[in-house]
Amino acid sequence: MLASAPESIPPWQDGWHPQAQRLASPNFGSRPPLACIDLIVVHSISLPPGQYGGDAVQRLFTNQLDWEAHPYFQSIRGLVVSSHFYIRRDGSLWQFVSCNDRAWHAGQSEYRGRTNCNDDSIGIELEGLEGDTFEDTQYRCLAELCRDIRQNYPIAHLAGHEHIAPGRKQDPGPGFHWARLKQLLDFPPQVFP
Repeated sequence: MLASAPESIPPWQDGWHPQAQRLASPNFGSRPPLACIDLIVVHSISLPPGQYGGDAVQRLFTNQLDWEAHPYFQSIRGLVVSSHFYIRRDGSLWQFVSCNDRAWHAGQSEYRGRTNCNDDSIGIELEGLEGDTFEDTQYRCLAELCRDIRQNYPIAHLAGHEHIAPGRKQDPGPGFHWARLKQLLDFPPQVFP
C-alpha cells in the first residue's frame, strides 16, 4: 500500500511511481506528439477469471504466460497487452509501463470526444472480476495512486473500461463502487463518469 503522508513519497522517476513494485513490460509504445495525459482508466482483471493470487496477470503483461497452464488461457492465447498499474487484492501496487509511455490497456475506445484512449490515458488494473466486489485496501490504494498521478499529470477525467468501450468491455463492472472512490478523492464531480 502507498504511504499516507505525501511528504514521505520520493519523487517519480521518468514516469515510474516510487512505491510501486516495478516489472517492466515490453508491451508499450511512445505516445503521440503533444498527447495530453488527462485520463485515468480503471479496469479489473483476474486470471483465470475469478481466481485471485498467483502471478498470471504479471506473466500476461510481460509475455511470459504459459498458455497451457489453464484451459481458459487458450481463449486469450497470443494476447499482447499491458497496463501502467495493477493493484492486487491485498493492496500491493505493481507498475509495468512508465506513465510517460503508452500502455496497451484500452483497445478500441472513445471518451471525452477522443478516440484511441491508450494515447492519452493511464491504465490501472484492479485484481477482480466484473460484477464482483473489491477490497477496502484496493480502494485506498487506488485513491492514493490517483492523487499521486494527478500531482504529476493534468488528469481531468477518471473512467472505467466500460465507459470508454461501452458494449465491448464491462469492467470494472457493477461491483465497483464509484461513489466510494469519489468519497476517497477530493476531485471535482465532473472528473468522474
